Amino acid sequence: MKTARPTAPVTGEIKRNARGGSLAYTFMRSPDSELGFDVGDTVEAFCDHEKNTDRVRGWLKGIVVQVDNKMVAVQFRSNVYLTDGWMVPDRILWYPTHSEQLRLAQKKSGKKEVPDY
Repeated sequence: MKTARPTAPVTGEIKRNARGGSLAYTFMRSPDSELGFDVGDTVEAFCDHEKNTDRVRGWLKGIVVQVDNKMVAVQFRSNVYLTDGWMVPDRILWYPTHSEQLRLAQKKSGKKEVPDY
């Protein structure tokens, strides 16, 4: 009795063609993030939020609370809203890792530079 062979190659396994020659390796993309978001990073996200009791759409600072291969979860200190108007009760929005609406926070320098006269 013959056992069935798997049709898809395992990651890193060499594929062989019908004549016995080898083809290229098959690999999945590395799990390392190109943008490098880590839990605890301060980021800015483009979203609907409250500013001085008004709803506005713009960049808001938040903290990364979870990261996986495809998505980044950002938690905010102020109320945030979905595009259809619903408020998000836990103030956490999920963004794709390569979203244009998510960027590392720009650091403001705490020192005022005094010009040298």
